[in-house]
Amino acid sequence: MGQVIDGRYEVLALLARGGMATVYEAVDLRLDRVVALKVMHPHLAEDPDFVTRFEREAKAAARLTHPHVVGVYDQGRADGLIYLAMEFVPGRTLREVMKQFGPLSPEQALVLLDPVLEALQAAHDAGFVHRDIKPENVLISDDGKVKVADFGLARALATSNSSATQGVIIGTVSYLSPEQVERGDADARSDVYAAGILLFEMVTGQVPHAGDSPLSVAYQHVNNDVPAPSSIREGIAADVDALVITATRRDPDARYGQAEDFLADVHRVQGVLPQPRPFADSRDTLVVDASEAARIAAGGAGRVRTAAPVINDTGELAYRNPRRRWPWIAGIIAVILVVAAGAGWYLANTMGPHVPAPSVVGQTSQQAATTLATAGLSLVVGDRQYSETVPKDQIISEDPVPGAPVREHGTVSVTVSLGPLRYAVPDVTGKSPADAASAITAAKLTAGPTVPAFSDSVPSGQVSGTDPVIGTQVKPGTTISILVSKGPKPVPLPSVVGQQRTAAEAALTTAGVTVAVTEQYAMKIPSGQVISQSPAAGTVVNSGTSVSLTVSKGPPPVTVPRVVDLHKSTAIAELRKLGFVPHVVSAGFTPLNRVYSQSPAPGTQLPKGSVVTIRIV
Repeated sequence: MGQVIDGRYEVLALLARGGMATVYEAVDLRLDRVVALKVMHPHLAEDPDFVTRFEREAKAAARLTHPHVVGVYDQGRADGLIYLAMEFVPGRTLREVMKQFGPLSPEQALVLLDPVLEALQAAHDAGFVHRDIKPENVLISDDGKVKVADFGLARALATSNSSATQGVIIGTVSYLSPEQVERGDADARSDVYAAGILLFEMVTGQVPHAGDSPLSVAYQHVNNDVPAPSSIREGIAADVDALVITATRRDPDARYGQAEDFLADVHRVQGVLPQPRPFADSRDTLVVDASEAARIAAGGAGRVRTAAPVINDTGELAYRNPRRRWPWIAGIIAVILVVAAGAGWYLANTMGPHVPAPSVVGQTSQQAATTLATAGLSLVVGDRQYSETVPKDQIISEDPVPGAPVREHGTVSVTVSLGPLRYAVPDVTGKSPADAASAITAAKLTAGPTVPAFSDSVPSGQVSGTDPVIGTQVKPGTTISILVSKGPKPVPLPSVVGQQRTAAEAALTTAGVTVAVTEQYAMKIPSGQVISQSPAAGTVVNSGTSVSLTVSKGPPPVTVPRVVDLHKSTAIAELRKLGFVPHVVSAGFTPLNRVYSQSPAPGTQLPKGSVVTIRIV
């Protein structure tokens, strides 16, 4: 301890050591502030490919600012080391919390997951994919704030081709999505998957897939569904099961499309679950998220997190116990809020010059920021809500309302639209009607009636489709009709005997059957014409049945005889007898009157009626 890195960061204490780096508590001597200094292990610093990617990702991560994201202050290289200076969060990791308290209640777990999903959505909106969500990267500060760390670092490792980085994040295989295991691909849905595993572990006390080696665990992510948490631990509500199952589907297209969709369902489930109970019955710690209370006091939108986690004076994570001391504590809170609101109103309305708030409803955040800047005001995005009437990213409302006085250089808080909330109709093809109804319900839609329908590809009794069709984006609760296969549609066969082959095949294909053609010679039926069909016309068959057609090749061929050296009349008679048309070529003087050449040559196969030329001498 006491070492100064890069002439700027004095190391105070060791915080943690992992497979990629060692983290120290340090003081920034230039700015006189405490930071968390992450120093990469030397073998990584020796990999130029990793260093280049690390520096690029660190610079990008430094632009990500959010209350639930650990801020990145600086990155650099010195004395053969590469480091990252980050926001120092005094407290503990979610891993440490779970080790101390064991499985959390679903209510407690959702309180912790909420800010994680908010952080992920902010990152996804900024073009980041975390790639390594796990309990070790979720920090809980002593004052109850939840923050996500290490944005961009997993990408620097994942995209490095050097052997120096291989195996560095192998310990996080329990949270890797199937697409990361199979193809190395990762997008917002991969973070959703990891967050679903995180929720599973918080409520069950274990990860869903275990094995003797990281490879065996990775194999299970690709080939096995994550089980419902209630199958591991009793007492977990079906709504919590649905959150985990939807977030961790192996097909990325079947998961929540983005973190905000997951968060919306978390909020819905929180509304039906009981209040979070204390982590320890002996604790009696009241917890109110200060920033939310301040927003309420100022008249802004928001909600009080009466169950936010904090580290109490005894050093343990605790929650409010609603059964103890609540009446008088509630009274104190009410008084504080009223006083704060009154003080806020007094300061906002009696001190300093004011300007009328411009109307920014219907504008995007960027447009609104420009509009407000013109009036000397700043924009604060206070909330995001789904809306059926306001397009995504446009402002639904503002506080204070347009025209109301705002202190000069003050702020205007806005609510931004997430657009209409939509869910995709799930693919239930091939399922039983009961299983299809369950899948539709799990997708936040309403399973409607079963409707019989013919299908050439789905066996009778299984689901062949839906109405609206699979993949359609619809409102929550939309009724989805389930189409159940009756097997192939019966088809009455049309008569095609006597038709040309092309026309006959087209007619049968239009009727929904397949065609097999056999050709044969026929003396009296022109080439290409249908001689017969099987099954016969009028027969009712299933769609897709094969119908056999016999098509004429015309009269059979005849062998051209040898007529050379025959008398002219004899040769002509011989050719006509076989059905050929003789064509006689002779000079003006034919003293022998015999054939001296013929075309085609003897032995040639020709249809009857073909011309055979003979030359007379």
